[in-house]
Amino acid sequence: MPPTTDVRLSQLVRAQIARPSPIRQIMKMAERQNILAMGLAPEDVISFGGGWVNHQAPDALRRAYAEIVNDEATFHKSGAYTATLGDRDCREQLARFETHVFGVPRLGAEHVAIGAGSTQLTHDVFRTLLDPGDTVMLMDPTYANYEGQLAFAAPDINVVRLRLMDPQTWSYLPRADPDRVIADFHRAFDQHRPRLVLFGAPDNPTSQVLPQSLVEAMRARTETAGAWLAIDFAYKCQFFQTPPAYYGWSPADYPNVIGIHSNSKWGRGLGRRLGWIIAVPQVIEALERVQQCSLLCPDTLAQMAMARYVPAAIGDGSLRRYVDDTNAKYREAARITIAAVDEHLGRPRLEPMGGLYTVVDVGTDADAFVPRALQATGVLVVPGGGFGPSLAHGVRISYGPLVMTPEKITEGISRLGRWLRSSA
Repeated sequence: MPPTTDVRLSQLVRAQIARPSPIRQIMKMAERQNILAMGLAPEDVISFGGGWVNHQAPDALRRAYAEIVNDEATFHKSGAYTATLGDRDCREQLARFETHVFGVPRLGAEHVAIGAGSTQLTHDVFRTLLDPGDTVMLMDPTYANYEGQLAFAAPDINVVRLRLMDPQTWSYLPRADPDRVIADFHRAFDQHRPRLVLFGAPDNPTSQVLPQSLVEAMRARTETAGAWLAIDFAYKCQFFQTPPAYYGWSPADYPNVIGIHSNSKWGRGLGRRLGWIIAVPQVIEALERVQQCSLLCPDTLAQMAMARYVPAAIGDGSLRRYVDDTNAKYREAARITIAAVDEHLGRPRLEPMGGLYTVVDVGTDADAFVPRALQATGVLVVPGGGFGPSLAHGVRISYGPLVMTPEKITEGISRLGRWLRSSA
């Protein structure tokens, strides 16, 4: 093996290695050997860095896996390929899931493509819809991984951002001044003519949900222009108030709208890789060709378990109860987080409308703040700049991993507060 400096990598990969994910960089900082190198005890570190959930998966889903694994013939079947788009029974049950929980009408297997989680599916949606030189409109702030995915999916993609945060007032503009954001959207769309507009609901990192009026404007404008509107619903089941109407939109009614869905967050299936796309049949059929080269087929065992779980959980009412009970846990974790921020930090923050996060203004360059805070307090947060320029002085605080240990939320934020006061 030649030395690393002589390894011939593609220009694209070299460029992306030079621009690593800011979240992954921070999470590496929290690895055991790096914590020990700082002179910290790993067991004393409190991490608000992770973007994952930590509640229990549905027990009925666990039992579905157990039934498959414990039956020799069924387990053998789970080792076989399914269709590239996923087993039709599972696709039908995921359509039922969306109809049951969110009221999405006229949805069938023909509108669903299954993949190995929303990350892979988002990449393949980009491959399916975009040509070199196209423009994509993202939000500022938004999920830090989109730009890297776009770079790998299609060359020479132009990215334009619609600003949603005012860093001076630390206000979320779609709530504070929705008419202004709608006007900004139309100006940016007319200037840049994006092929695709993409946002998250709720958003990562702000846990905000775009208002119906703005999304209606996005949908109408993209439809008129022959463009696409994609909604990343990775945190769709983490909502703390009545969801907006677009949570229930169907491709049968809005053919230019694409929904990206994940099994990771709602049912804590982070490592049991399963996600799905909801779109018009033409997009689903096109995704089949792309997935033939990227995935071949989704995980069969996960599909079999989901196809067993959903109809039974709908039938006995446990699916709705599970979603509601889980929401209550994260709503309470969000309340504890905001109360601790207000008491111990006293800094501007956003109140979560769902999701796993809040963002807090730390009043200084967050890239420099985060390692200093970790070294001084043993508390890890994520710098906001990777999510967009508007969060350069902000950090993302995730209560998701600590949902079952809320005392750690209060302890971690109080540590930060004591350090900030002592160093003022």
